[in-house]
Amino acid sequence: MKKVEKTTEEWKAQLNDLEYKVLREAGTERAFTGEYYEHEEEGIYNCKACGYELFSSTHKYHSGCGWPSFWGELESANIVQKGDYSHGMRRVELLCANCESHLGHIFEDGPKQFGGRRYCINSVCLEFVPKSV
Repeated sequence: MKKVEKTTEEWKAQLNDLEYKVLREAGTERAFTGEYYEHEEEGIYNCKACGYELFSSTHKYHSGCGWPSFWGELESANIVQKGDYSHGMRRVELLCANCESHLGHIFEDGPKQFGGRRYCINSVCLEFVPKSV
């Protein structure tokens, strides 16, 4: 895998203001507002910044948290986990392995039958590719 490296100016030219704030500055979108929060279609969710495949719709579930939730990632995604101690909290941030864009956070309150992990991902960080028929 060849890592994607761009300048701040290149990222700003590619992404809209909200996408840049979330993907490149570790911001977040408002809960319950994201395009993929209640999305049900079958397919793959890619990184909005670089197109790298991250999640399958088969990993998606409704957690009620306000953001798209997945109980696992694609084996090839290799999502990077990094300690996040911002806002007076202790969390684990998730980053795209290909372009190091912020995706969201991981929590240990997911479905027990799938390992108990909840990938809490901002919709704005994702680009959905429907399953081919």
